[in-house]
Amino acid sequence: MGKTDGFLLYTRELPQARNPKERINDSNEIYTSFPEEKTRQQASRCMDCGVPFCHSGCPLGNQIPDFNDAVYEGEWERAAQILYSTNNFPEFTGRICPAPCESSCVLSINKPAVAIEHIEKSIAEKSFELGLVKPQPPLHRTGKKVAVIGSGPAGLAAAAQLNQAGHEVHVYDKDDKAGGLLRYGIPDFKLEKWVIDRRLDILAEEGIHFHLGVEIGKQITLKKLHRKYDAVLMAIGSSKPRLLNIPGHHLKGIHFAMDYLTLHNRRVAGESIAPEEDLLATDKHVLVIGGGDTGSDCVGTANRQFARSISQLQYRTMPSTARAPHNPWPEWPMTYTSSSSHEEGCERSWGWLTKEFVADENGHVKGLKVVELEWKNSHEYTEKPESEKVLPCDLALIAIGYERPLHDAFKASFDFETDSRGNFKLRDWQTNVPGIFAAGDACRGQSLVVWAISDGREAARAIDIHLTGKSDLPSKEVSRLVLEG
Repeated sequence: MGKTDGFLLYTRELPQARNPKERINDSNEIYTSFPEEKTRQQASRCMDCGVPFCHSGCPLGNQIPDFNDAVYEGEWERAAQILYSTNNFPEFTGRICPAPCESSCVLSINKPAVAIEHIEKSIAEKSFELGLVKPQPPLHRTGKKVAVIGSGPAGLAAAAQLNQAGHEVHVYDKDDKAGGLLRYGIPDFKLEKWVIDRRLDILAEEGIHFHLGVEIGKQITLKKLHRKYDAVLMAIGSSKPRLLNIPGHHLKGIHFAMDYLTLHNRRVAGESIAPEEDLLATDKHVLVIGGGDTGSDCVGTANRQFARSISQLQYRTMPSTARAPHNPWPEWPMTYTSSSSHEEGCERSWGWLTKEFVADENGHVKGLKVVELEWKNSHEYTEKPESEKVLPCDLALIAIGYERPLHDAFKASFDFETDSRGNFKLRDWQTNVPGIFAAGDACRGQSLVVWAISDGREAARAIDIHLTGKSDLPSKEVSRLVLEG
């Protein structure tokens, strides 16, 4: 531990965001540069706790106090070695992870948490700046071939690990560019796409083969892939959107959030979009239904398209700014938060139930009928009398989550076992079909990027053992056993 009283001397400080009125005119990341000395100062706030709960708060098990100490000491190479030992892509998680590690930081019991996410991003960028991140092809090849379906964070993490184990890895994706939801679901103002391309270039130089624009089940069946490769990993995400099944939900002008975000990301990337397929919020009354990160991303995107008005609806009551007694530290805090998108302009409404979409004479949505709720407890509510009203709406964006993976074409090839939510059922990361594995949201359900990377790494180790009978790839479980032993 470098500075024993850093948490007493310094308060939490993060890079400043650009002025909202300025940043909505572009799709660049919103934060300004931050002096290295200040980042080291922030790292010194880490108390190097006897029991670092941040380890368990992080799905990857990042050794957070260790890299904090290295950053405080200015030892960037040591910090990078520590961070990359558990996380393949800190340049992603340092930008878009909601940082559950910070929620379980011991300092956050009575002070602002250590700025772990910012420190992680700083280590990643400093690693590239110093030339520490270089292609490292494996020294030996095993002769085994693995197909990874999906190039999102789970698929890329698994591919990187399997390639380092010496297997020949082929990544398939239905889109023309790799990255999955990192590329097409997350707006550039949170993750500019050069960050993804920089990493993909390294993975390709390390020997990973990418087959883009290939949809499994159309251009090639899963059965054929299974015959061609020694193992197959399905990292296809959970992308079947949950329906808002109320009257009028088929009207024109009502779209799923991810369709809207994908189109904007393609537009920012300079891709051509057919006029009949395009979708813009410009000069429209926009209603975003759903209060999660995807809904927030829709708000930020609609601001950059200069919507006439933007409202975000949630049916739950507005959360408190402080933890409730039943939600103690180090649990994830169920408290009120706002994002950079909300700061740019948005009316947020809690405790409203959507009842019906209202149509104009052309079959286009013009309003949404809602009613205010009175919650008896966390599970029961009644409709407040005489509270029904119609909100103006030219564009409705449904952001209420996802049901399951889009695995219909896969189940046409094999009788996969799935759980009650439609996710793949696994044992040691393998499905009931020998040689076919799954990772990420495809088996977990919709979750965080950091969980996807963790699952990809763990599945890679399971595949390595399946192919060779042993594995030198790291594992959280193995690390835990070593520490406890």
